[in-house]
Amino acid sequence: MPEPTEPTVVERPTDAVDGLDTGDFVQRRLGVGFWLAVGWVFLIVGAALLAPLLPIGDPEEIGAGPRQDGPSWAHWFGTDSNGRDIFSRTIWGARVSLMVGFVSIVLGFLVGGLVGVVSGYFRGATDRVLSFVVFVMLSFPSLVLFLLIISIVGQGLWVVSLTLSVLVVPSVARLGRAITIAFAEREFVAAARLLGATNRRVMVREILPNVLIPMAALLLLGLGLTIVAEGGLAYLNLSVAEGFSWGKMINLGASPRTLRSAPWVAFFPIGAMFLTVLSLNWAGDRLRQYFDVRELGIGSR
Repeated sequence: MPEPTEPTVVERPTDAVDGLDTGDFVQRRLGVGFWLAVGWVFLIVGAALLAPLLPIGDPEEIGAGPRQDGPSWAHWFGTDSNGRDIFSRTIWGARVSLMVGFVSIVLGFLVGGLVGVVSGYFRGATDRVLSFVVFVMLSFPSLVLFLLIISIVGQGLWVVSLTLSVLVVPSVARLGRAITIAFAEREFVAAARLLGATNRRVMVREILPNVLIPMAALLLLGLGLTIVAEGGLAYLNLSVAEGFSWGKMINLGASPRTLRSAPWVAFFPIGAMFLTVLSLNWAGDRLRQYFDVRELGIGSR
């Protein structure tokens, strides 16, 4: 009978410093889809910023081509009922949509993140007061609040952006509070306190860097939501009064008659908005997974 052989043991690579299993680190990749999404975002943002320098027609020029003419070499996305070039209008419309989305989400994350970190770190009475304010903001109907503000102040670009940022603040504050609470009791925070660090130093040097990673990933997801929100408001004639955005273009091409005779008037701005929001959501979700330390197995060690 053949003699039994000892089982072969295959050792997995470990980190030379702390002994962490590095097998999972090798397999972590953002993926091709992430870079395609980032490429589209850079392409549309760059086109919007450089629109005045690009060799495209005037988006407001009436009669630039035949009315409701289909896509062609002269007009890649066709023309609308006034003969205006849809391709040019799609690029210029991105300026308003992206500006409103970017300004509103950045201001919302700055204010909401600050409220969440302060609330989650100090707890006690501070947490109760700030949480009450956040719950009141969440309970108030968003559309009613938006109508109230624009009826008093107007429908300027900054008014719409600031109003949308107010609607973003409570959700971001709750997220920031939850993440801060998760890190406030960790060993490195307790060690900083024992070494005599002030509350401000602990929040800035210890808490904030750990909060920024998941918040930055979700900022891309929020940017996509604010772009969609602006489009919805434009469809209700509640967005920026001057200029035009993707939402206003969709609204102009959404009549049944136009959809039957010239569907490209609405479909091309819809496609641009869809690809932009999809890319932002995909990139944000991949970043969230990439920086999630629990997936690396560190949290249980």
